[in-house]
Amino acid sequence: MELLKVEKISKTYGAIKAVDGIDLTVRKGEILGLLGPNGAGKSTTISMISTLLKPDSGDIKYKDQSVIKVPKAIQKNLGVVPQEIALYPTLSGYDNLLFWGHAYGLRGSKLKKRIQEVSEIIGITDRLKDKVEKYSGGMKRRINIGAALLHKPEFLIMDEPTVGIDPQSRNHILNTVLELNKEGMTIIYTSHYMEEVEFLCNRIAIMDEGKIIAEGTKDELKEIIKGQRRVHLVFQEINEDLLKGLEAIDYVESLQVEGKKVILELSDGEHFFQDVIKHIGNADASLLSVDVENPNLEAVFLHLTGKALRD
Repeated sequence: MELLKVEKISKTYGAIKAVDGIDLTVRKGEILGLLGPNGAGKSTTISMISTLLKPDSGDIKYKDQSVIKVPKAIQKNLGVVPQEIALYPTLSGYDNLLFWGHAYGLRGSKLKKRIQEVSEIIGITDRLKDKVEKYSGGMKRRINIGAALLHKPEFLIMDEPTVGIDPQSRNHILNTVLELNKEGMTIIYTSHYMEEVEFLCNRIAIMDEGKIIAEGTKDELKEIIKGQRRVHLVFQEINEDLLKGLEAIDYVESLQVEGKKVILELSDGEHFFQDVIKHIGNADASLLSVDVENPNLEAVFLHLTGKALRD
C-alpha cells in the first residue's frame, strides 16, 4: 500500500532548482533510504514532505490526500528527526520531552507515561533529569529522536540522525530504527553513511542535482553496474610494457597507478585472469596480490553521480 506519493514536485531558489520535478513513493511499513551528495535536494524534499516548505509545483499525497491543500492530513501522523539538534540545552532531557509533548497536544499522566516509554525506547532513562548541555553528542541525538516519537507517529522522517556521534549511540539508534519499523512505523532515512542505508533500508532512492536518478532495492540498484568490477593488482615492480598491455585489454575502462599497485575498472571480467597473466608474462612482471571488489552501493552511487557520498 502506498502511504506517501510525491508527484512531480519542484522547488526553486532564485536561479537554483533545488528539486526538479521528482516522483517518489513510500510504501506502508518500509524504510526508504534517501541518498545524495551535499546539495542534491534531499533536505528540501524532506521539508516539503513535512509541510515546512511549499513546492512551487507538483503535489504530495498522504493516504491519497494532498498535504499541500490539507497539511494536517500528514502533520498529526508525522514525526521528524531533524539533522540539527532541536533541544533546549539548559533544560533537562525530561523537560525537553515535556515541552515537545505539549507541542503535540499531550498532557498530564498520558504525557508522563509516554515520556517514560520513549526514554526506554531511546535508552536514556537514567540520565533523563540531567541538563541537555551535559549530554554527549550521542545522547542529544537520542533525545532528538525521542521528541519525534512522543505522539506515536505512524510515519517518521530521520535526517542524518547519527552525524558526529560515538559508535555505541550510533548502534543504539540503528537498532531503535529497526525496532520502530518492526512495530509498523514507516520511515524515510537519509544518511551520509552507506553502511547504515544498506543495513536499514528496504528500498533506496538516489538524488543528484534535484532529481531522483535511481530507485529500487539494493539488489536492483547493483544491477545498474552488473558485470563491472574494480581489481587491485600489486606488483613487485611496474613497467611501461605492463601498463600498456593492461590498457590494451578492451574491457578495461580505466587504469590508475598507486605506487606498486594498479587499480583497474572493468566492464567485464569473464576472461580477466587469463588476459592479465598473459600480459604479465609479456612484460616480465611479478604479481604479488590480487583483490577483486564486487559491485556495491558505493560503486553504484559513484557511477551515477560521479561523486562519493560524503563529498
